[in-house]
Amino acid sequence: MNKPEVHAIYDPATWTVTYVVHQGRGSACAIIDSVLDLDPKSGRTRYTSADKVIDFVRTNELTVAWILETHAHADHLTAAAYLKNKLGGKIAIGEQISVVQKVFKGVFNLESDFATDGSQFDHLFANEEVFSVGALSAQALSVPGHTPACMAYLFGDAVFVGDTLFMPDVGTARCDFPGGNARTLYKSIQKILNLPPQTRLFMCHDYPPNDRAVKFETTVAEQRTNNIHVHEGIAEAQFVEMRTARDATLEMPVLILPSVQVNIRAGEMPPVEENGVSYLKIPLNAL
Repeated sequence: MNKPEVHAIYDPATWTVTYVVHQGRGSACAIIDSVLDLDPKSGRTRYTSADKVIDFVRTNELTVAWILETHAHADHLTAAAYLKNKLGGKIAIGEQISVVQKVFKGVFNLESDFATDGSQFDHLFANEEVFSVGALSAQALSVPGHTPACMAYLFGDAVFVGDTLFMPDVGTARCDFPGGNARTLYKSIQKILNLPPQTRLFMCHDYPPNDRAVKFETTVAEQRTNNIHVHEGIAEAQFVEMRTARDATLEMPVLILPSVQVNIRAGEMPPVEENGVSYLKIPLNAL
């Protein structure tokens, strides 16, 4: 079984972990769930987090094969387009991104020629599609529920789960965004938890409770035993009831409105207007 090397870069502003998956110096690599820094107060973007990725790739003489998105994030902007410009590689996401694009084209009343076929991305993965990162073999797994387009990426003994699961003491992802579904998420989580017990699971985020240190790696066995929302013995109906009740108490993420507009464009900004400035919309009373 492939056992990839995994380098994690944690962004404390958004609680997000970006991963570089590779096989050592000079090998090919994949970048998973990058972050473009945005100050919501000023509207200014910066590249602090993405430049850390670039520094690691260049220092280790890696060749970027793929820039992977687990889904169209609602809590941070992707730096995929910036990284592709600097490092190359194909930007990819699950094929159901078209469903997400159709929904949010309406929510944001986007330009009439905004395509909702996923063509902003270089590749759209089908469920269980196999692909390569140099000598590494990988597989894209459809895990909808948090959003319709959520994907997990399996590299040998390592799975990058996106927002399907969090660390065991945090639980699982919310399902109240457009297109989310708690029943669907439960089924997707079972797909992950049916992998071998020793399989390493890498989280997209960590929201540590009780002042514990940030952690983002666990195992299937640990999740089966200890996940507070979906450990062994939790039935689908129990999970759906819990998840629905919990979601009703949650506020929208701070960056959901800017993030989704950029992320459904594979990290590109909206077209500039006559004055040369690109704008993000804030729909009132829409979410």
